[in-house]
Amino acid sequence: MSARDQILAVEENIGRVIVGKHQTVRFVVAALVAGGHVLLEDVPGTGKTMLAKALAKSINVDYARIQFTPDLLPSDVTGLDVYEQKTGTFEFKKGPVFTNILLADEINRATPRTQSGLLECMEERQVTIDGVTRQLDKPFFVIATQNPIETAGTFPLPEAQMDRFLVKLSMGLPDKEEEIAIMKRFVAGNALDEIAQVASAADILATHDEAAAVRIPDAVASYLADIVIATRNRDDLAAGASPRGSLATARIAQVLALLDGRDYVVPEDIKLAAVPTLAHRLHAAHTYGVAASTQRIIEEILRIVPVPTEEFK
Repeated sequence: MSARDQILAVEENIGRVIVGKHQTVRFVVAALVAGGHVLLEDVPGTGKTMLAKALAKSINVDYARIQFTPDLLPSDVTGLDVYEQKTGTFEFKKGPVFTNILLADEINRATPRTQSGLLECMEERQVTIDGVTRQLDKPFFVIATQNPIETAGTFPLPEAQMDRFLVKLSMGLPDKEEEIAIMKRFVAGNALDEIAQVASAADILATHDEAAAVRIPDAVASYLADIVIATRNRDDLAAGASPRGSLATARIAQVLALLDGRDYVVPEDIKLAAVPTLAHRLHAAHTYGVAASTQRIIEEILRIVPVPTEEFK
């Protein structure tokens, strides 16, 4: 099975549980293939946790969940050295990050100190405790969720933490037809119990290599650079996107091109990937309605920056 067929098989499998939301599912799977992480921000009950579980069940890998709370400690996430009286030595007890797919549920309910425990894990795929560095298994994929409305007892994610997420997505509420389909699918039973594994860890790593080989023409790379640089030259932004934002957009665009049957990226891939990969990395000059305003700014930049029209193939 080709990398494209493998990715589509995972998407289709998740679609047996998640009604609609095809683009959200695609970006989640694309982030996994691209080797990044996902932040899902939406109100409770929209299927964020269900999506993470459906993805984990579709792939034959280890899955763990952390329910973030204000009293959660960094060691509860990464693990710690425990003294064993029988042997007189310290033994390392692995935390839940030693898995392949990690659901960080309501991540903004933990203190910034605990949130920062994920930084090294997400960026370097390793955990360092008491001077000893331990590598995490591949793939390592974090799906974090947070509620944008309820702010009591929450701690906003630090900028450095936000920048570690390849994409930030929202499930959104279903329309009437989707609402009816959800009721029909789940009233009779749990649709999650009916799906089977369609991929392995080796399959996902193979798709990662094939997506990374998708070519980005010079004109498209220049187009992406113009978009990112435009975010750094606006009065309504306190800070624009960093080079990590450029790389995030490029990697997601490569997966989108692969899914479209191409071995090269076109400007449409960049435009489709720009909002979920860049908006959460921008810092508006004001604090009210930040999420909405940064998305609007990216959409405005996409309308302004000239799109290359040459034959990329």
